[in-house]
Amino acid sequence: MAAESARPEVEVRRSKRRRRTVSAYRDGERVIVMIPASLSRKEEAEWVETMLARLARSEQRRTPSDDALLQRALGLNDRYLGGLATPGSVRWVENQQSRWGSCTPGDRTIRLSARLQGMPSWVIDYVLVHELAHLLESGHDAAFWKWVARYPQAERAKGYLLGWSAAARLELPDGYDG
Repeated sequence: MAAESARPEVEVRRSKRRRRTVSAYRDGERVIVMIPASLSRKEEAEWVETMLARLARSEQRRTPSDDALLQRALGLNDRYLGGLATPGSVRWVENQQSRWGSCTPGDRTIRLSARLQGMPSWVIDYVLVHELAHLLESGHDAAFWKWVARYPQAERAKGYLLGWSAAARLELPDGYDG
């Protein structure tokens, strides 16, 4: 039986200015739920449960399992690379602190840095397409970048990763600024 994940600490913030909307976000290990001041305690409890479930679904979409990553890569390969770059495996790894991903063409394995978990799905998809393109072209030459450019969010994702790296005071890994 799978272990049930621990419920995060929840802080409820009531606002007299808030009339109908309820929102929630994660602040470290804590979840902040913002509600109208007029809600009853029962309504508050219902909204807290609703918002925790929404956050969990959103986080699950942004941190897919290794199997889901492989399925995602296969779909991206079909859609943008004509099915020519089929990976043997795709998985998250914890040991990549200076790269977003890596590819070993010999055994067709792709590894993505766990630092990508929680980033927008279109950024993860860009890194997947980037690594899939290495199954077609080993270096970062013009032919490689033509494959990567088939992904319509490529430039936006490169900018996101560049901005993230700058904010974290990290150098952008080789090959992601092409």
